[in-house]
Amino acid sequence: MMKSEIFTGGCLCDTVRYEVRGPLFDAHYCHCRTCQKASGAPVIAGAFLSRDALRFTHGEPKFYGSSPIVERGFCADCGTYLLYQPLIKEWSDWTIITISSLDHPESLPPERHYGVESRIPWFDVRDNLPREQYEDGFIEILSDENHEEREAILRRFGAQ
Repeated sequence: MMKSEIFTGGCLCDTVRYEVRGPLFDAHYCHCRTCQKASGAPVIAGAFLSRDALRFTHGEPKFYGSSPIVERGFCADCGTYLLYQPLIKEWSDWTIITISSLDHPESLPPERHYGVESRIPWFDVRDNLPREQYEDGFIEILSDENHEEREAILRRFGAQ
């Protein structure tokens, strides 16, 4: 589902504030190990958007390269995890905003689970949302432009 309106959000200390003008889509939970470590939580909730739709209205996030294929945006002052930003060219037109950083996160409920192979067993979400695993070596496959499985993953996640 796509929600198109103006969304605002920011970090805990309000050093970084943003506005999204355009649709947010594929609201999801991600259980992957890197999202767990980046957030300090068993899961994050995120939504896709066009990079062109995002504008920082106060401050800018600091970025950390969490893998060869992505950097994550955080507030340098309070540490709030705000953005997942792909570094591979096929995904250079979108980013993911953390739903909890929105001023009204209740307006964008997740519609699926990604990375369920890394779900922490004691974190049991009892919903009927679709669940999807990432391939073994997901990051390594996407890092290697010649890997035979790369095109299938890119297509599955929306690359042209």
